[in-house]
Amino acid sequence: MTGALIVTAMLDEASQARFDGERARYFPAAINYLQAHVTLFHALPGGELQSVARTLEAVCRAQAPAGFATSGLRFLGRGVAYALDMPEVVGVRATLAAAWRAWLTPQDRQGFRPHVTVQNKVAPDLARALLAELQAEYAPWRGVVPGLALWRYEGGPWALLARRPFGGGAL
Repeated sequence: MTGALIVTAMLDEASQARFDGERARYFPAAINYLQAHVTLFHALPGGELQSVARTLEAVCRAQAPAGFATSGLRFLGRGVAYALDMPEVVGVRATLAAAWRAWLTPQDRQGFRPHVTVQNKVAPDLARALLAELQAEYAPWRGVVPGLALWRYEGGPWALLARRPFGGGAL
């Protein structure tokens, strides 16, 4: 199989559960086949799996677990996301982007704005209503990124290929 490769930041269990709960509540059920996620790279070449995996392993081993904080909500036009402040992960992504520069799609060459989408592909008025609802009760929280995950795109759902802990520890 040579489907595109995706790299995401993993989240601590409590943050993952919270984002997954909101995604289950607000994302259209018919197309909600993924857990909540923070995408670092959307489409690396599937034929370069071994090289991508080696680079990912080396970069993750050299990085300590990283903190993050929610920094607000973002209107996506047809959805809503939590904006994330995660400077260490932004640095890791920059290192990986430099290593994979030749393979980056236009989407992955754009500036990286970390976020978790909890609603998407709805009418703009529904998205605005959810944004207002979530903003009314919003309180920032902090969490941890223990590592990165590597996935293969399979036309909808993603297949998990590897989890790489920061610092070479266990997940």
